[in-house]
Amino acid sequence: MNAKDLGRAADRSDRIEAAVLSVLRARACAELPVVTLSWAQSAAGAIAAAGGAPTALSGPASLALTHRLRGIHGAILVGIDTVLSDDPQLSVRLAAGPQPQPVVLDSRLRFPIHARLLARLDRKPWIFHAGVAGAAAEEKLVRAGARLFPVAHSAAGLDLREVLRSLRASGIESVMVEGGARVLRAFMSLGLAAHAVITVSPSDITGVQGPGIPEFVSTVREPHDSDLVIWGSFAHG
Repeated sequence: MNAKDLGRAADRSDRIEAAVLSVLRARACAELPVVTLSWAQSAAGAIAAAGGAPTALSGPASLALTHRLRGIHGAILVGIDTVLSDDPQLSVRLAAGPQPQPVVLDSRLRFPIHARLLARLDRKPWIFHAGVAGAAAEEKLVRAGARLFPVAHSAAGLDLREVLRSLRASGIESVMVEGGARVLRAFMSLGLAAHAVITVSPSDITGVQGPGIPEFVSTVREPHDSDLVIWGSFAHG
């Protein structure tokens, strides 16, 4: 990519980042943290291959944008299935910026003690759970550096409003939710997300279906190499 193309790519990322920042700043003093949903999907709407196998969907430019967006949020949140399948670091590596707090939803405390999140030296994970795993499981994770938050649980999963209230009380003003599909849908269905950033890859991979492209009240679409990045705000956000 020549200098001119690099400049255009930077301008496109700037426009998406500006759209996200405008929402974060406008709602910085809200009762709950501002929630940004973020995921990558194939042209067929899949966020992972069949069986949930990790699948690289974002190209270099859109992946770098994702890391830029991580750096402007106070926390990154995923469900335990994402930790078990991808073993992510949930850190900013491809852009400049502060490291957000990693947060995991894990009702039954299945969090693996050898996960890369526990190996991080800067920020250990905050794990929200239902308080049913027992003292031994909790003690093991606490000794490894995790901070545990017991919250209410129902058939629908952990109480996401209580999760957000706890994060806000701990100083987190904004959260970037990156998956998996069930977690993303839950935040949308409860009206807890202000906006979303979606990378659409030209890949024809099918498998685990993501939330799809929601209906937005305002939208920005920017090509990033072969990907299309879509930012949109929700009416209820």
